Amino acid sequence: MKIRELRSAALAISAAGLAVSLAACGSSGPAGSNVSSDSATMWGLTGGNQPVLQKSVDDWNQANPDKSIKLDFFANDAYKTKVRTAVGAGEGPTFIYGWGGGVLKSYVDASQVDDLSTFIKDNPQVKDRYLPSVLKNGEVNGKTYALPNNNVQPVVLYFNKDVFDKVGAQPPKTWDELMALVPKFKAAGVAPFSLGGQSKWPDLMWLEYLVERIGGPEVFANIAANKPGAWSDPAVKEALTKIQDLADAGGFINGFSSVAADSNADQALMYTGKAAMILQGGWIYQGMKKDAADFVKSGKLGYSTFPTVSGGKGDPTNVVGNPSNFWSISAKATDAQKKAALDYVKDGMFTDANTDALISSGAVPVVKGIEDKLAASPDKDFLTFVYGLAKNAPSFTLSWDQALSPAQGDAMLSNLDQIFLKKISPDQFISTMNATIGK
Repeated sequence: MKIRELRSAALAISAAGLAVSLAACGSSGPAGSNVSSDSATMWGLTGGNQPVLQKSVDDWNQANPDKSIKLDFFANDAYKTKVRTAVGAGEGPTFIYGWGGGVLKSYVDASQVDDLSTFIKDNPQVKDRYLPSVLKNGEVNGKTYALPNNNVQPVVLYFNKDVFDKVGAQPPKTWDELMALVPKFKAAGVAPFSLGGQSKWPDLMWLEYLVERIGGPEVFANIAANKPGAWSDPAVKEALTKIQDLADAGGFINGFSSVAADSNADQALMYTGKAAMILQGGWIYQGMKKDAADFVKSGKLGYSTFPTVSGGKGDPTNVVGNPSNFWSISAKATDAQKKAALDYVKDGMFTDANTDALISSGAVPVVKGIEDKLAASPDKDFLTFVYGLAKNAPSFTLSWDQALSPAQGDAMLSNLDQIFLKKISPDQFISTMNATIGK
């Protein structure tokens, strides 16, 4: 699996800074008895990879009681608020879970995470396990501050084949085809698109792909590079206008602003037939495989690339999403905690058992030499689809809210929410975001 050059200027996903209740959802599990008070600490996300990470840490703790890890899980939105606050106060966990990009850079600038370059140099087997293009996204100013820890996650257009069959439709290949489907589904009493608008970050996937298809990856690369006035690129206004056109046409499910992605409510609307489609990350396949097993196994789940836009400059094989999630090591951790963390990174991650567990969960690990394992999986159709998206993409742009600084990302998500709700115009959004350049 060889993902081509990931544009390091463009990195990010999921929202940052939503004030949601914290709701920790797990701990050190069966191996908890091996966890000591001075253990390395790790915060992970609830969701598809949770059981895989839990098992990996449990196995590590059983085999290494003197280098134990205390693992806790948090919902996505709550985690982003909690970890930024904790790291900013110098009280973050030993393992800092992230996405790379501007948020990682903010940690580096504040001397909150360790430079792992020497560790990588001294342990070439760690560096060699990863796809090089993914590994690059843990670098800031040419130094490594974060290492990939799970799977490649492009954003995918999912659809319910049963719903499509009932209206005699095909998945849209162009934006015009997408818009033409809206009245067909509405006439059948089905929402064209589900959307977890309460969480705000799912809104971003629409803007990311539309800007990509209309203007190409350079548009956001300029924004991420803090070029003055970069948000004024015509592709941004056209993308925002198309989003509002789709909202005006009734493209999104009624009440989308109260639908939460953290609870998987958005994907459930699609697989239960209340909505025909959803634009979401590759990671939600794991949730559907667990929560809607019959739907997935019966072949009713469809998936496709994001449509092209007439006259657009973007390569239709370009993708947006997350090259991977990453571990950084807190600069504030004790020497013993750091040693435990680095030993786990070296010997506890991406073992054969861990890699097999990721694949079994419905994910594509970001390591080399797994083609045969993917082909042998019951989920081979989806996994090879995701593999192909990443492998063949000339550009893989990381989700914008993580690519930008935390302040810019927060402002973008807040204002994009207002775009979807038709409370501000595209010009107002652009003016507000231009004012954040460099912040």
